[in-house]
Amino acid sequence: MDAFIDKAKAYLDSRRGERVTLGELAHAVGASPFYLQRRFKEAFGVSPRDYQEAHRVESVKASLQNGRRVTDAVFDAGYGSVSRFYEKPMLGMKARDYRAKGKGQRISYCSFFSSLGTVLIAATDKGLCSVKLGDDAKRLERLLVEEFSAAEIVPSDLKDVKAKILAFIAGEASLARLPLDIRGTVFQRRVWDELRRIPRGETRTYQEIARAIGAPEAVRAVGSACGANPVALAVPCHRAVRTDGGMGGYAWGVQRKRKLLALEKKR
Repeated sequence: MDAFIDKAKAYLDSRRGERVTLGELAHAVGASPFYLQRRFKEAFGVSPRDYQEAHRVESVKASLQNGRRVTDAVFDAGYGSVSRFYEKPMLGMKARDYRAKGKGQRISYCSFFSSLGTVLIAATDKGLCSVKLGDDAKRLERLLVEEFSAAEIVPSDLKDVKAKILAFIAGEASLARLPLDIRGTVFQRRVWDELRRIPRGETRTYQEIARAIGAPEAVRAVGSACGANPVALAVPCHRAVRTDGGMGGYAWGVQRKRKLLALEKKR
């Protein structure tokens, strides 16, 4: 990575909450705006502007989780108005719903057995917000409660979503049109969108995904985005593999990832 890219990142990190223009940043690191924009995006997967935006959103999220009022959190992060913040869809849930880990939000969930083991699904009235895989339904429920500790979490049959998930595992349906209510950074969302474009029965390397989103040097960040995926199967991060053909990591176990890929290739 070019030294001036590290310098540009450090410059932005030292001015969080401020609005740094591309021209100002280019002048600070001694590069042309066009070249800086291209190299920064190749290195980190986002433009300098989106990099700043992602940090502002993270700042708002941290403040909301600590119980701060939405208005205070938004202005402290450097937004000029609350409406400007709501123009950005990166939180997924609305800020007031996200505050203190889903405070005021109603989340319905159910768990059921499948050929992959136990599946837990959870949804708001906007869409699917969590899909977890494992062997112990109680453990998966505890993880859900930790993730949305201040939300109202209620058991439900979620019959339609459950049927779609089981049909997907059986190779009889796609989840591409399933409504989601998830939050993530600009970069994570780009990776997740790219994962949803991978056809069933196929895989892509982390390097190929990085190239597809225009960030060929951000291979590790792609792996991290896969690991942060809150909705297994619906965002098929299991289709991301290593360049050498290895499975790579998987939040729900490499053996489960291998089995899932094998099931998809059979159909």
